[in-house]
Amino acid sequence: MAPSRPLLTVRGSEGLYMVNGPPHFTESTVFPRVNIISVTNKELLHSFDLPKAVCLEFSPKNTVLATWQPYTTSKDGTAGTPNLQLYDVKSGTCLKSFIQKKMQNWCPSWSEDENLCARNVNNEVHFFENNNFNTIANKLHLQKINDFVLSPGPQPYKVAVYVPGSKGAPSFVRLYQYPNFGGPHAALANKSFFKADKVTMLWNKKATAVLVIASTDVDKTGASYYGEQTLHYIATNGESAVVQLPKNGPIYDVVWNSSSTEFCAVYGFMPAKATIFNLKCDPVFDFGTGPRNAAYYSPHGHILVLAGFGNLRGQMEVWDVKNYKLISKPVASDSTYFAWCPDGEHILTATCAPRLRVNNGYKIWHYTGSILHKYDVPSNGELWQVSWQPFLDGIFPAKTITYQAVPSEVPSEVPKVATAYRPPALRNKPITNSKLHEEEPPQNMKPQLGNDKPLSKTALKNQRKHEAKKAAKQEARSDKSPDLAPTPVPQSTPRNTISQSTSGDPDIDKKIKNLKKKLKAIEQLKEQAATGKQLEKNQLEKIQKETALLQELEDLELGI
Repeated sequence: MAPSRPLLTVRGSEGLYMVNGPPHFTESTVFPRVNIISVTNKELLHSFDLPKAVCLEFSPKNTVLATWQPYTTSKDGTAGTPNLQLYDVKSGTCLKSFIQKKMQNWCPSWSEDENLCARNVNNEVHFFENNNFNTIANKLHLQKINDFVLSPGPQPYKVAVYVPGSKGAPSFVRLYQYPNFGGPHAALANKSFFKADKVTMLWNKKATAVLVIASTDVDKTGASYYGEQTLHYIATNGESAVVQLPKNGPIYDVVWNSSSTEFCAVYGFMPAKATIFNLKCDPVFDFGTGPRNAAYYSPHGHILVLAGFGNLRGQMEVWDVKNYKLISKPVASDSTYFAWCPDGEHILTATCAPRLRVNNGYKIWHYTGSILHKYDVPSNGELWQVSWQPFLDGIFPAKTITYQAVPSEVPSEVPKVATAYRPPALRNKPITNSKLHEEEPPQNMKPQLGNDKPLSKTALKNQRKHEAKKAAKQEARSDKSPDLAPTPVPQSTPRNTISQSTSGDPDIDKKIKNLKKKLKAIEQLKEQAATGKQLEKNQLEKIQKETALLQELEDLELGI
């Protein structure tokens, strides 16, 4: 029987031990060597003497334990022994050993039901079924496969593969459905791009789409030390698009909501922007700018934490993303690790070595900003790793969001504010407040201007009527003043032809100019499509808006 609260596993210079989850936080058992322990009854299942093992990973259903140790060759140059072992957790026997030279992507990938397992071997992805590692069930062969990601969820299984570009050819990501790998049209979707030295591929939970962060090591424009990043959307139905990010700069983090219907991106030069997009890659909500470089959805998807860790001060913003309301703004200084508890209520932050070797420790928070438990490692010790016990989805039901901070016996910490350095000549003079960057407030906290929010169809129709009446009044004024009367438009002139007529109203003239600019861009896209060029999803949507734009232009010009 599973425990009522998730356990916390802690690994550091004091050893490997477990801590009971909230509300008790009492220490459990200390573990020596590499052991497999049943957390339900605290019994030792198996012990493995692997002194050189540096990586451990369980399969999704905890039936297989994968271990990896650095690959070594003998002094005479002969091949080394297999360094990747797969153990049966129930019996403790070694199912299979492989040679895996690189630590990167060392662990095989399993489907959630463990019916499928895959490894990248040279230019192929090898697939094994039902944890039978003695027989390769299928192979996906593409020249120079660099990486692959299996989709989450049940059958049908899907796989995304990345092949880097070479000799002028673009890089590409393709989506396949297992085991349909043969033939020129086997791929469910394909997306190619030139600016990519490496990619990160992120499936949504329903396995209907993949987000691809394409990165280059060097920004040829010289605008960034971090290279260039672009964000691409690829759906299993064949649709693809480039996600248009309003602010230039690095892409720090992209994360899917558990609903699979939206995703959040943190991007742009500091202070960074954060925006939620829908499956059409249209922005849904803009969180403005701030000191952040990471985003974390709660397991139930109803709370989002935007945080600034690493070289930032550890400021967090906890948002109710159903109502887009800010819940709390705690500060976890010097944090190097963040994780949501499976119950969707508690948050773990930690300062671990070797990223930071001082002030190591961890804290358990409630999402309302209260610190419920805190542990500081002694000054001569280190904390290496801390993690929640995993649970299946649905074990902990979602609870109603509260905005009132929960009570805690742990005193709240006031973050130390570092004062700016002032040269001696200015220390006796008044302090002037100045900022390098003005932070942009969230969308729902901006001054309410007329065009801040997208208008509904009815509102747009009413706005057009209002503008038409305004134009008619302006025309009446123009009739009274012949000197201001504009030159009439010839009847033979097409609706989308650029004319030099003016209404006398600068706002209407500006709208007409913008509409004609959009129509000209649509004409160029149609010409590109006629030549056989494949257009992006957002470009096709622009073409579909041509009729509405022409009608709007006609309505405005009738009032001239």
